[in-house]
Amino acid sequence: MKKFTLLSNLLNSQLYFLVLSNKDLSAIALAQALPDGRQAGRRAGMLYLKKKSVNDIVGFIFFLLIIVSIFGCAVGKKQIRVSSYKKPAIVLPKRVDGRLPKSYSVNGVAYYPLLSGEGFVQEGMASWYGKEFHGKKTSNGEIYDMYKKTAAHKTLPFGTYVKVENLSNLGEVVVRINDRGPFVKGRIIDLSYGAGRQIGLVGPGVARVRLVALSRKIGRIKSGNDYMPLVEAKDFRKGEFTIQVGAFENKDNARRLVERLRVIFSHVTITTYVSPKGETLYRVRVSLSKDLTRANEMVDKLKYLGFSETFIVAL
Repeated sequence: MKKFTLLSNLLNSQLYFLVLSNKDLSAIALAQALPDGRQAGRRAGMLYLKKKSVNDIVGFIFFLLIIVSIFGCAVGKKQIRVSSYKKPAIVLPKRVDGRLPKSYSVNGVAYYPLLSGEGFVQEGMASWYGKEFHGKKTSNGEIYDMYKKTAAHKTLPFGTYVKVENLSNLGEVVVRINDRGPFVKGRIIDLSYGAGRQIGLVGPGVARVRLVALSRKIGRIKSGNDYMPLVEAKDFRKGEFTIQVGAFENKDNARRLVERLRVIFSHVTITTYVSPKGETLYRVRVSLSKDLTRANEMVDKLKYLGFSETFIVAL
């Protein structure tokens, strides 16, 4: 055989090689090698089938289609990173039911949820904020409009779009992160009045929700008979993070805590926050990290030391 076409598939701990000759398309060599190093695997040889009947060729084509279908299913379950695109991008796979992933339209632009391995999924309690903050500046410098679909989150980057699902009634809303908070233990997001009203949150005040960060569609790639969405690749676990240990109305109390923490941490700060009502809070924060996993490890250490009200905040 002068030239060979090699097809391999790792299946049930066995590696199969199909070798085809240019001169004899019906000649198939099957080599079997067992990865566990057993004697049967070491003695694996080459078996040549010389039959040229139409049945052999049809049988091989049928076998080839099975192998291709197996490979297709395996690839379809994974997001594929496209490093050569002008921006870091991901090709989204089809859903388990074979359909294209659901998109969410924001101002005419399509956004898609990423799989949990690449994206950001969080469950916890949500609240909402309204009139007393209306017309005030948010953490990213915008003017808060209580009727728009926005939200405050402690770590997600500003400008991130998030699907919020109320787990009690399955109501959904897509919001844009433009503020930091809620600075209350046990709550993961603070919705604007408009967003909270859409999912039935305004009446009860708080509800358990699921958050899924969305990524903007920037193109599409042909795959078989379909066009698969190409979305921005984002790493929501990278950024600038610090840990809030406490907040005090009395600045002296904040300073005393700072002195205690400086024995343990090299980075300890006091930040001043003035509420819309004119009340001042002195927030004590420690540590700087560029990785959310590392920041969570530091939170665990602080809890071990007795600081149970700590949480992570993105800068």
